[in-house]
Amino acid sequence: MASSKGKIALGAVIGTAAGAVAGFVTGVLTAPKSGKETRSDIKKTTDKTVKDVSKKAGQVRDKAEEVIEDTVDNAKELRTKAEKVVKDVSLKAEEVKERAEGAIEGARKGAEKKPAAASKSKTPAKK
Repeated sequence: MASSKGKIALGAVIGTAAGAVAGFVTGVLTAPKSGKETRSDIKKTTDKTVKDVSKKAGQVRDKAEEVIEDTVDNAKELRTKAEKVVKDVSLKAEEVKERAEGAIEGARKGAEKKPAAASKSKTPAKK
């Protein structure tokens, strides 16, 4: 999304410059003026266009800096969240490991006791 905002701003700068040039060319070609007046108009239009383009370029730069700052802030936030998730998952994995080890140990102890318990249950039952 930040990239599209930058493209729009760049398009505005290019559009402003192109519009100024097109308007200027049309005006010069259709106005019956002397060379001195035409040169004066060219200078005025050039100065105005440079000023307008500089202003738009400054706005684009400001917007780009804002987008970059937002992107850096978002990246930092995502990194913090990712680190928390990794920590939480590591803790859960350690808990599961400890439970599994306990279950395995319990199963071993149970398996060691079963043969003795099994032989007791094989004695004939009294009627």
